[in-house]
Amino acid sequence: MTMDLGLKDKVVLITGGSKGIGLACARAFALEGAKVAIVSRDPANLARAYEQLKQEGLHVHRTRADLHEPHSAADVVEEVTTAVGPIDVLINSAGAARRYDPETLDADAFRATMEAKYFPYIYPQQEVLRRMAERVKAGDDTAPGTIVNIIGMGGKIASDIHIAGGAANAALMLATVGLAHYYARYGIRINAINPGSTLTERVEEAVKLEASQQGIESADALARGQAKVPLGRYAKPEEIADVALFLASRRASYVTGAIVPMDGGNTPLI
Repeated sequence: MTMDLGLKDKVVLITGGSKGIGLACARAFALEGAKVAIVSRDPANLARAYEQLKQEGLHVHRTRADLHEPHSAADVVEEVTTAVGPIDVLINSAGAARRYDPETLDADAFRATMEAKYFPYIYPQQEVLRRMAERVKAGDDTAPGTIVNIIGMGGKIASDIHIAGGAANAALMLATVGLAHYYARYGIRINAINPGSTLTERVEEAVKLEASQQGIESADALARGQAKVPLGRYAKPEEIADVALFLASRRASYVTGAIVPMDGGNTPLI
């Protein structure tokens, strides 16, 4: 018996879809036969991702947007709806919070972090939720959609160099669970994944900062970091994408308001 995820021809919008976990999600959903749209504010990254997927025989719709502004998020949702179709799945992976030495943190840093990580998830999510709920109210029996927010373990465990970003992650977890509770009445499911360290450019940045603080080479800092993980390594972006596929699929039809940790067993929390 094969596991049909029921994602063929579903319209999937992936924010931050031009690199890292977002790009891995774009590839995974496209391979399932979904109609994928990726969003990025960096035209170079967007073009590179589009061409890479094209060379793999995968077609995606691409659009450039800065999701820090609510009107921009609304414009993206409208464009994708017009060009591809009503959105069935939203994968939020657009935020990237800087890491700071605690002694450099100030009000501007906290504000900038919320602008970088919290609002780029909230703005498109609210626009997509509004439209999904309207479709359900109008009697569209294909309408109940799903949202997966890819957040991060920094919202569960405080790190000295990720305090502001962790605060944004914690806020996103609360919003995920609260909105999931409310929108369940429409059959709309909202879940989140909390990756730990994953082999992306952002982790490379963090490793360099840790290496600088410890006075060692980046390769040594990476090896030390991976050695601390019970599974013995950091995650691959494709592994996060696989869980996003499941949560967005009909195989997870009774899962909502879940926060799935993916840190290799590094954080033993209930």
